[in-house]
Amino acid sequence: MTHRIRTDTYISASDGDWRDTATRYALLPLRVFLGVTFIYAGVDKLTDSAFLKSAGTGSIGDTMRAVRDSSAIPALVDLALKSPVGFGCAIALGELAVGIGILAGLFGRLAALGGALISLSLWLTVSWASTPYYYGNDLAYLMAWLPLVLAGTPYLSLDALLRARRRQRSGL
Repeated sequence: MTHRIRTDTYISASDGDWRDTATRYALLPLRVFLGVTFIYAGVDKLTDSAFLKSAGTGSIGDTMRAVRDSSAIPALVDLALKSPVGFGCAIALGELAVGIGILAGLFGRLAALGGALISLSLWLTVSWASTPYYYGNDLAYLMAWLPLVLAGTPYLSLDALLRARRRQRSGL
């Protein structure tokens, strides 16, 4: 007879060391911060009448034209400039989707990958010329997304709830 050892069981703080619990939930503050920040950024872009224009002060078009020659990948900026309003909407909706996904913990790794890709594209275009490099916040956001890409959202998430339901149905 074969016995399976479950490594994913919950140990309460009273049964185990408090450090085990702290370790288990270590990424939760990062999830909350990134989720709230990306939701705010998306809503801010969608509600800013100046941002969603192809030209004018504060517009996505003027921003992209201003960073074109100093970006790491000018061709990426040129692509965005073909339809600056569409690009601005895509970024804003992407930020909303990523923020909601990571906060709810639904498709957590995919949401985190989306956040990392948005941050990477913004780093390579908008904040590439920041000197010194650590003044540009997009690189820091990219690095913040990577632990969530690797770990996903295993606790306090819809992903965990769905995984538990699948386990229950399969009898494990």
